[in-house]
Amino acid sequence: MTQVFFESLAQTAALVRERERTKYAEPFETERLLLRPFAAGDLEEAMAFYVSDRGRWHGAGPSEGAGRAWRIAATLLGHWQIHNYGTYTLVEKATRTCIGAVGIFHPEDWPEPELGWSIWTEPAEGRGFAHEAAQAVLQRYLRDFNWPTLVSYIDPENARSIALALRLGAEFDTHADRPNATCHVYRHKLNVRATS
Repeated sequence: MTQVFFESLAQTAALVRERERTKYAEPFETERLLLRPFAAGDLEEAMAFYVSDRGRWHGAGPSEGAGRAWRIAATLLGHWQIHNYGTYTLVEKATRTCIGAVGIFHPEDWPEPELGWSIWTEPAEGRGFAHEAAQAVLQRYLRDFNWPTLVSYIDPENARSIALALRLGAEFDTHADRPNATCHVYRHKLNVRATS
């Protein structure tokens, strides 16, 4: 009887650990968006963005070509497998269209986890989707992971992303380590509330 009890307890503990490990892979919603883990089915929309001129802010762009765009998308997919968290595809609920991505990205050689975002289609730009999704991701991860902060690594010429980071309550951090010499670091703190 005691052995059965302990086996049952061990099975329950394993189920709880598995549930905890995969809970970030579950889609969730905001007022206007469905956020779901980046998936292979998002490759076409993501690659179209990464080979566009706007993809240059994400290490891609027309001069880098489809191969670079594919590798970035493959990295986003693999990140979920390694960390059990990552980038969410943003689906506009009203149109059921994939419009961008927001999430946490932390490759092995980066100093700390990054909150990143991209809006893939021009019609979706300037409508507050990145802000809405980034707020939801910030709240979810900072609360559940108990991280004191997250950062956003932003090209100093990307004025729209800098404005969004500041709107989310991030502060420019001149002392933080960076994954490359050209990016700026904006630090998001748990106790700072993003403005609407």
